[in-house]
Amino acid sequence: MSDNEKRPEWAPEEGGKGFACRVMDGVEGGHDGISSYSGSGKAKRKVYRRPQLTADDYADGITGGNRAILGRAITLVESNSAAHMEQAQEVLKKLLPKTGNSIRIGITGVPGVGKSTFIEALGVYLIEQGHRVAVLAVDPSSSITGGSILGDKTRMEALGRDERCFIRPSPSGGTLGGVARKTRETMMVCEAAGFDVILVETVGVGQSEITVRSMVDFFLLLMLAGAGDELQGIKKGIMELADALVINKADGENKLRAETARNEYERAMHYLQPSTEGWISHAYTCSAIENKGIDNIWSVVEKYRRITKASGVFEAHRQKQTMQWVDSMVDEHLRSLFTGNPNVAKVYGEVEEAVSNGTLPPTAAVNRLIRAFDER
Repeated sequence: MSDNEKRPEWAPEEGGKGFACRVMDGVEGGHDGISSYSGSGKAKRKVYRRPQLTADDYADGITGGNRAILGRAITLVESNSAAHMEQAQEVLKKLLPKTGNSIRIGITGVPGVGKSTFIEALGVYLIEQGHRVAVLAVDPSSSITGGSILGDKTRMEALGRDERCFIRPSPSGGTLGGVARKTRETMMVCEAAGFDVILVETVGVGQSEITVRSMVDFFLLLMLAGAGDELQGIKKGIMELADALVINKADGENKLRAETARNEYERAMHYLQPSTEGWISHAYTCSAIENKGIDNIWSVVEKYRRITKASGVFEAHRQKQTMQWVDSMVDEHLRSLFTGNPNVAKVYGEVEEAVSNGTLPPTAAVNRLIRAFDER
């Protein structure tokens, strides 16, 4: 055993000289400006400290194009720490005058429809047209561990390498349908950083689409052809949310099937309630992998923005969404107060058991919990 090698602390004493594991001292640090040492002798350990940023530091860094500070600001916004939440609101107040200057596009579809490939193709096209693109890809969190793979950034390799694009994969955190709770504030931070197109990718078709629709300007639904009866492939309700329906993977042998599916959906959409006042939604085809039809999809988005801004619908929707955001945060705060109430906590377990055993009706359970909350 060399001088700079030693046995790990957890090695058994009877392991002898033949014990396989060895630990070597690391490289001396301290030269990076953010690390130091504490303790002495064997207890000496390296401590890393990132410089603390003020709200002004965050605001200046974001508007100045510092991507590292942009990433830290989004982490701050996503944090549930009370101190972080307070500082995040200070940062957002400073950034507010520079927000709202983008087109926000929600993109959804069933798993396997090619959302990441489509977003990369669209993002590359937009960058070539002179736009700056931010992609907020919300990954599903495990209901067991709370973890998330966050693989979207690795799937969008070409887009991720371009400085004019910012990709932020975020775990859904178990919120409704997988929409991250802080997505709205993250969009504001990206807008302040100068990104004029915000693409929000959702987990998949479900209740989350209602939430996404309430935070974006244009809602795009991706579909596949040849996956069964096209008109049964998705619920009527989700189609009514879409400002455009796109049949992806219209290439090779699937091209004819995609066009047939487009015709079927186009006929069906004539009977649906329009998603946006003054706008008629249509079905289109594209091939993200062959980069065909992407320019046509973007021209639809631009036409939508032009028509809705001229009619005042665009701004009216933004204002409505802001108030929906306020209402949802009030609901969340009130629920937090309710579940955190000590009187509610005392009886909750008993009420839960009674409901599970069928000895207490749910309505009576609710009344009991509310009475406990009202006790002074």
